[in-house]
Amino acid sequence: MGRHRIAVAAGLLPLILVLAACSGAATSAPATQAASQAAPPSTAASTAPSTTTSEAPSAATTGATVEAKTVGALGTKLVAGSNGMTVYTFTKDVKDSGKSNCNGDCAVTWPPLAAPASGTPTAGAGVTGKLGTITRDDGSVQVTYNGLPLYFFKNDHAPGDANGVYANWEAVAP
Repeated sequence: MGRHRIAVAAGLLPLILVLAACSGAATSAPATQAASQAAPPSTAASTAPSTTTSEAPSAATTGATVEAKTVGALGTKLVAGSNGMTVYTFTKDVKDSGKSNCNGDCAVTWPPLAAPASGTPTAGAGVTGKLGTITRDDGSVQVTYNGLPLYFFKNDHAPGDANGVYANWEAVAP
């Protein structure tokens, strides 16, 4: 009987080792899975670009419809129809030159009102002047009004804001 017990124990030893290994892996797997499941959200959060809803509209998110609306104490001014944000002209731009003089850092503060490359801007209610487009130095297409490029101001956060009236910058009358 002694030999029989040794043979059974010897035969069970590999099975015991396999079960021990599996149970050890099973025990550590949930901790590993939990750690790996927790890692992606923090990694994703740290590598994802930050966006806020209080940023000024970018050229990519705007439409090419322009309309006249009341803008605070300024009275009736032009706004982008897609978002209602006030648009401005830069006094250093030259009428009908087909060129914007606001590029680089200037265009970060004063994002251009973009138009689709294949489309033309649409005049909404109250717009009496001529809408057109120019091609900017970076190849994008910008809406013009009476031959002057139109811009947003990065510190306007809601329709009706007119924080961009500065020296060389004017809200546009229809």
